[in-house]
Amino acid sequence: MAKKNLGIGLGRRKTSVARVYLRDGVGNIVINGKDISAYFVQVEHAQTVRQPLLVTSSASKLDVLINVFGGGVNGQAGACRHGVARALCQVDQENYLPLRKNGFLTRDSRMVERKKYGRRGARRRFQFSKR
Repeated sequence: MAKKNLGIGLGRRKTSVARVYLRDGVGNIVINGKDISAYFVQVEHAQTVRQPLLVTSSASKLDVLINVFGGGVNGQAGACRHGVARALCQVDQENYLPLRKNGFLTRDSRMVERKKYGRRGARRRFQFSKR
């Protein structure tokens, strides 16, 4: 029998996209089939994902299943946090205010600027030669 999803959230950060599914459980967080500590080696990234759960004090009540792809480790952690926050709002509307106050529902729109033609990077110019 398939487990019922209490909340579903889509999180984005930089070029990463995370699909988050919340289920009844004991607080397990599984990302791409791995435990959170195995997927995010640095503790800071794992803490970033857990922040919305700690703010709403639902860390030990729900299991979190996350599929994340694209970008790097930092972007993926931010996308997971955004997705978890959105899913928590679906579970209980009272979670909205504390999540909004902590800025977890706001999509961080900062992206890498594209490289322009005739330049070395997005803005860097070639060295000027007077002679």
